[in-house]
Amino acid sequence: MNITLRQLKVFERVAKRLSFTRAAEELYLTQPAVSMQIRQFEDSVGLPLFERLGKKIFLTEAGEEMYCLSRAIEEKIYESEKSIEELKGAEGGRLVVSVASTVHYFAIRLLADFSKHYPNILINLKVTNRKGVLEQLEENETDIVLMGIPPENQDLVAHMFMDNPLVVIASPNHRLSKKKSVGLSELKSETFLMRERDSGTRSSVERFLKDKHIQLTTSMEMNNNEAVKMGVELELGLGIVSIHTVDQEVEDGRVVVLNVESFPILRQWFIVFRTGKRLSTVARKFEAFVKKEASRFVRNP
Repeated sequence: MNITLRQLKVFERVAKRLSFTRAAEELYLTQPAVSMQIRQFEDSVGLPLFERLGKKIFLTEAGEEMYCLSRAIEEKIYESEKSIEELKGAEGGRLVVSVASTVHYFAIRLLADFSKHYPNILINLKVTNRKGVLEQLEENETDIVLMGIPPENQDLVAHMFMDNPLVVIASPNHRLSKKKSVGLSELKSETFLMRERDSGTRSSVERFLKDKHIQLTTSMEMNNNEAVKMGVELELGLGIVSIHTVDQEVEDGRVVVLNVESFPILRQWFIVFRTGKRLSTVARKFEAFVKKEASRFVRNP
């Protein structure tokens, strides 16, 4: 087969997304250019790699084989790049860090300080939800992830580096905001703004409430903490968020943290990477930095 790395990269992206349009957008190419690369790739292979059923495309059996091969080649190229960077030492190179959306409140401060120690490192920070960081780990699109406890059924290395308490927040005008303590039973009549079902925060809250035999009323589901906090400010209901995310709002008097029975719910933050992944010198330095220094960049109200 006479194939090029460019054709392989285009094919891998189309196969991953099962969409010529999305692949073109992600590769900053036109759709005709992507189609041409795929045609040339199929000509070199000698077999069709995609089949179209209605408006959707699917991989053929040959396409499945080539997709596995293309991913393996991309990983080898990526690892080769890492090896070259490692030869440069920890003073240079590239670091890709993905963080769960809740972590980014202190991750940016942490990365800013890390970059002062290693100013020649190019840092790429990706902020997404729990589902997103797990997908990036699966696709080997990141060096290190900062997130809540990872699932046990995946080949991942995880080290806990800091506690992450979840607290109940309310508007300063809420009827519970002036109480010195709030019983769990008092929450049953309240309306809550909750994170989406795939979020680590939502899962932890639901497990906790199930153990306490408490059923909350949820009026809205929101996919980020900023939306939850704004909803609480606007008196749409109460929220349950990481205490690390509300320092500025509490300081400004926009929300208050309620002293609720059995709260905070204590979770942890983990530094995570794929089992068997060869971390560069830069990534190892960052891993050690997180374990030692992360707590300095958290502002608890």
